[in-house]
Amino acid sequence: MTIGKSSHRDHGRSSDARSAETDSATGPQAGAVSDTRPTIGRVLADARLAAGLTVDEVSASTRVRVPIVHAIEEDDFSRCGGDFYARGHLRSLARAVGADGDALVARYDDLHGTAPVVLAPVARLDAKRIRADRGRPTWTGAMLVAIAAVVLLIVFNLFSSKPGKAAAGAASSPLPSVAASASASPSPSASPAQPPAPAPSIAPIAAAPADKVTVKLVAEGGASWVSALDGDGNSLFQNDMDDGSNQTFTDPKQIKLVIGNAAAVHLYVNGKDLGPAGKDGQVVHLTYTPGDPQAG
Repeated sequence: MTIGKSSHRDHGRSSDARSAETDSATGPQAGAVSDTRPTIGRVLADARLAAGLTVDEVSASTRVRVPIVHAIEEDDFSRCGGDFYARGHLRSLARAVGADGDALVARYDDLHGTAPVVLAPVARLDAKRIRADRGRPTWTGAMLVAIAAVVLLIVFNLFSSKPGKAAAGAASSPLPSVAASASASPSPSASPAQPPAPAPSIAPIAAAPADKVTVKLVAEGGASWVSALDGDGNSLFQNDMDDGSNQTFTDPKQIKLVIGNAAAVHLYVNGKDLGPAGKDGQVVHLTYTPGDPQAG
């Protein structure tokens, strides 16, 4: 009887051991491994400190406002204005402090369950721009038409002034003599007609076709994140514009713009200079159509 009880207890211990092993196999090791990497904000803050930069210096170089920089370094993206702007801010800040912007954006998408905007392939975008350029009138042709119009106007004015001179001297001498006497003793009343002033130079943006909308963006005094869509919702451009760079877009229907730092982008729409798109650090949404830019 003693041997039987001991065997029963040993069998119970073996069952408990197997149960513990089963529990350990389905326990923490079988679950998801916690992410021990530094947060997105910590990565940016550490990179900034390693680069010896202050928040004010990073804000000045990226045009991202100081409160937003502080919030991102604390992993608070609520002040960015949405996922689209959060990705743009992450790329700008990462570039300024020497961090990997693409990796940070990928982590942001994993954490917030959002998918990045898919950009059109480079080949498709280039082909579309080539087709658009072929459909536009060349600036050389527009210049030649303007010059021809000025020449015709001058010739018309010269010929229209000759009958008056001929009538004044017809009673005394033929037409050649009248022309000679007029050149010898000019009078204020019979002075030759002055040719019109030369036409002002025509800038390329001024010759924009009337049946399309043409928008030119010039980055002045800083950089800005810019997104441009055509009338069918296709992406024409989505990237940072550095100081001194420019982009021109044309579409038969409309051009929709999102500008992350409005003061740094100068607008020329349908041949009109509209000045800066907005204030420093302001995010603006603009839509322009053919005709008066104020109607867009």
